[in-house]
Amino acid sequence: MTRPEWIMLGTFIVLLILWIGGSSLGVDATAAAFLGIAILLVTKVLTWKDMAANSSAWSTLIFFAVLVGMADHLKTLKVVEWIGASVASSVGGMAWPLAFGVLALVYFYIHYFFASNTAQIVALYAVFLGAAIAAGTPPMFAALFLGFAGNLIGGITHYASGPAGVYFGSGYIKTGEWFKLGFIASVVNIIIWGLIGTVWMFSLGYGR
Repeated sequence: MTRPEWIMLGTFIVLLILWIGGSSLGVDATAAAFLGIAILLVTKVLTWKDMAANSSAWSTLIFFAVLVGMADHLKTLKVVEWIGASVASSVGGMAWPLAFGVLALVYFYIHYFFASNTAQIVALYAVFLGAAIAAGTPPMFAALFLGFAGNLIGGITHYASGPAGVYFGSGYIKTGEWFKLGFIASVVNIIIWGLIGTVWMFSLGYGR
C-alpha cells in the first residue's frame, strides 16, 4: 500500500472509533468528520481542489443541512408530535386491528416530514406504541412491527435517511423518479410485512 492509502485507512479507523464511542469520549460526530477532513488535507491525501470539484458531495451536504434544519424546527414547534398525538387519540374506540392499521400507516408515511430514521423514532415511536397498546394491540407485536417500519421508511424519499442522500447525490436518480419508486416500494413492503409478517409474528406467539 502507498503512503496516502495507509493514511486513508488510519483516518477511517480513527473516524470509526470516534463515531462509535464519540458520546463516551465527548466528541461530536460532526467534529469527528471535520477532523477526518483536516487529516486528509494536512497530509495532502486530498487537496482543496479535489474537494471543491466534488459537486455531488457539496450538493448532498447543503441539501441535507436544509432538510435537517427544517425537521429540527418542526420538532421544536411540536408540529409532528401534534400530528402523532392527534392520530393516536382518533383511533380510540376502534377494534385493535383497524386502529393499529391506521397507526402503522400514519407512522410509516409521516416520514415524508423527516430527514432521518432516528429523528422519527425518537419523536414518535413511544407515542404510537403507547396508542397501539392502549387500543388493545398485543404489545410485543406492536413494538416489533413499528420497529421494522422504522427501517423500511429509509428509502421512501431521497432525504429519508443518510444512505438515501448519498445515493441521490450521485446524480443518477431524479427526484420525481425517487418519489415514484419509493412509494411503490413502500406499498410492496407494507403488503409483505402487513400480511406475511403478521402471520409469521403471530405464529411465533407475539400476538398475545
